[in-house]
Amino acid sequence: MVIRGIRGATTVAENTPEAIFAATKELMETVIQRNQLDVEQVASVLLTMTPDLNADFPAKAVRSIAGWQWVPLMCAVELSVPGAMPRCIRMLVHVNTDKAQQDIQHVYLGEAVRLRPDMVEGA
Repeated sequence: MVIRGIRGATTVAENTPEAIFAATKELMETVIQRNQLDVEQVASVLLTMTPDLNADFPAKAVRSIAGWQWVPLMCAVELSVPGAMPRCIRMLVHVNTDKAQQDIQHVYLGEAVRLRPDMVEGA
């Protein structure tokens, strides 16, 4: 068993607690579903948001999922790079797994599909 990283990203239309919560929860639930994750496999989750998002912590949405309140979560601000995608939430989930790198399902939703079109389901 090794530790693998699962990447994910999504966007929100507005900087509100409700939008951040809903988008983060949808992203995390999609990562869980596509990778058949058991919360006991998860070592930690790093969540970032672009500087234009500050209405709430995305970790609140992850903690709202049953069993995930014990997973170590960290929130940070994404680098402010000129021309970068606005209103973007990103995550890196560290999991203990026997899966090979190529079997990990990274998840990109909303406008974030433009970040890694090569990894978008159905691409």
